[in-house]
Amino acid sequence: MNDQAHAASFTRTLRLKVRAESYPWLNAAAVEVNQVFNYCNETSWRAATRTDTQRKWLSGFDLCYLTAGSTEYFERIGADTIQSICTHYAQKRQAAKRLQLRWRVSHGPRRSLGWVPFKAASLKRRGKALRFCGKAFRVFEHERLEGVKWQMGCFAQDAVGDWWLCLPVEVAGEHKPAPQEAVGIDLGLKDIAVTSDGERLEAGRWTQGLADQLARAQRRGHQRQAKRIHRKTARQRADALHKFSRKMVDQYQYIVVGDVSSSKLVKTRMAKAVLDSGWGMLRQMLLYKGEYAGRSVKVVSESHTSVACSSCGCPSGPRGVNGLIVRSWVCSECGDSHGRDVNAARNILAGLRCRASVPGNESSPGVRQPSPTSSRCEAGTGALEVAA
Repeated sequence: MNDQAHAASFTRTLRLKVRAESYPWLNAAAVEVNQVFNYCNETSWRAATRTDTQRKWLSGFDLCYLTAGSTEYFERIGADTIQSICTHYAQKRQAAKRLQLRWRVSHGPRRSLGWVPFKAASLKRRGKALRFCGKAFRVFEHERLEGVKWQMGCFAQDAVGDWWLCLPVEVAGEHKPAPQEAVGIDLGLKDIAVTSDGERLEAGRWTQGLADQLARAQRRGHQRQAKRIHRKTARQRADALHKFSRKMVDQYQYIVVGDVSSSKLVKTRMAKAVLDSGWGMLRQMLLYKGEYAGRSVKVVSESHTSVACSSCGCPSGPRGVNGLIVRSWVCSECGDSHGRDVNAARNILAGLRCRASVPGNESSPGVRQPSPTSSRCEAGTGALEVAA
């Protein structure tokens, strides 16, 4: 099993920013891509809604056959790109289980973000530049491409208008033993994440911090500046979550996270703070980074973790909406003093044997499992079962 774990490989996407000199060519190529995509959309819909015996769902192979020889009508994209568009469209429509997907708009306020797919053989490296469809591209951080073999990728545009080169590459997993065994993580709003060992990821309030700048830009009608502020907010949030998740994966072998539901809390008055916290992003980061590093990451139920004592299991903690303001309390049974979030994280860790509450988040069978947890966690598990 260890040999299989060390031989495991994962797909990682390199995202490199394209220099601005190539933006006009990519913008024009994106218009041609939209034309091919919309042709596939209309043709597939017509074939699926026919009233005779010839009705069928067109596959990627069928769409590639129908678009054969169409390169003479386009100035920038080639046959490989057209085939990639047809294959991508067929996969997306099959996943959505719909007769028709949303149209790609090339102009106007509701235009679609630019997208130019390609096959691996279509992108060639020429020194410090890259060559695609007879056009040379320069990217920032080109040294990251040294010795890299990429798969089929794409050029993608963000909301600001900048273009990025996205290259999926195969990387080998790095399974190294962690210095510590297990940790529980409680998600919240005052602190985005609190561990059972007392470490905290404080809420950055990134959206609130740039709210005044965003309001001024929107009042002046500066849409591009407003988009840049939104992107800055997203980058600050992602940077903090990446650093915290990396620290957890490097430090612990077994990671247990609570299953707090963002979709339910966004319907309350706390919606802006919930969306700004990025709980879903943090869970996904822990899952894929843990899989790459050979860690075991689980998402378990956090029911009653805030009210149960992590030492004796007595449900004597603060309850209800009014109890949210109580950040520390003393157990009426054993007399232990608890911080609200740290106590919840310890209870989450104690309940790690519970069934994962979110489908699809189970750890892979090839991941090495840690040794049994401490006797204190075992005692907490039994106490939680009694309290439930």
